[in-house]
Amino acid sequence: MDTMTAWQVDRPGSVATHPLRRVTLPVPRPSADEVLVRVRTCAVCRTDLHLAEGDLPPRRHGTVPGHEVVGTVEALGADVTDPPVGTRVGVAWLRRTDGVCRYCRRGAENLCPNSKYTGWDADGGYAEYCVAPAAYVYQLPAAYGDEEVAPLLCAGIIGFRALRRAALPPGGRLGIYGFGGSAHLAAQVAIAEGATVHVVTRSAAARELALSLGAASASDTAPPEPLDSAILFAPVGSLVPPALAALDRGGTLAIAGIHLTDIPPLNYADHLFQERKLVSVTANTRADGREFLDIAARHRLRVTTTGYALGEADRALADLAAERFAGAAVLHCAS
Repeated sequence: MDTMTAWQVDRPGSVATHPLRRVTLPVPRPSADEVLVRVRTCAVCRTDLHLAEGDLPPRRHGTVPGHEVVGTVEALGADVTDPPVGTRVGVAWLRRTDGVCRYCRRGAENLCPNSKYTGWDADGGYAEYCVAPAAYVYQLPAAYGDEEVAPLLCAGIIGFRALRRAALPPGGRLGIYGFGGSAHLAAQVAIAEGATVHVVTRSAAARELALSLGAASASDTAPPEPLDSAILFAPVGSLVPPALAALDRGGTLAIAGIHLTDIPPLNYADHLFQERKLVSVTANTRADGREFLDIAARHRLRVTTTGYALGEADRALADLAAERFAGAAVLHCAS
């Protein structure tokens, strides 16, 4: 096949203005250190929505979004010997780093100032094929099917990094604000590790899902007890003050998203005193990804998905914006 179907971010704006455009493109060719991946599935991330709507400024015109890609290696670049052709792999958000800056050298490649990202700096998985650096693709746990494993590659990995950044003590009380694709996976890891999880979300369906996964409570207002740690998944800055106020002494609030609306003024005594901490999450390292996928293989997480055909990518984004499904949307891209 010389050409493929793909979706590009054409004119960023509200999903009501249809910012994605369905196009026919040449099948990409891998560079020397890359692999060509025939895409089977690609999960739909809120970052894709931010890119399409312009909250995340596009870095190039006509980018193909999508960075939770599951597919099969179809061809190897000239310098690649592994993974071999035919291997099922995952392509995630972090696409490339320089490997030599002080952040990379100390194991913090997610902070590399020269990092590149799938579906932002280079075309991603809303397509039948994509290319990716061989050193940045993941081996996938065999127990998960293509649809359920796709959300693990960003929703899962970023949620896991947010959980670690939240510094939850053993057996601690964790608050989760917003309960979509990433949150419902992070909650399961926390519960498996012995945490008590309280979920705050305005979605009745999401509250029901949270309770079915083992959350101790699910509310649209506030957690029922002080929290040792919390994660803000909803991209809503006005939730930061109440989430900080819900922390016990020494608690940490981690903000998981790449985009957040403005945070209202904080009161030092109510929100930060008693050594409460506010931290952000910036991408992930490959070590985060490998550790999380190992945990997912051991604990067999329940992944809640809604499937869409590749031709329905614009509808999937609109449904995400309107919160019409619980869990994660996943595109089926193989022709």
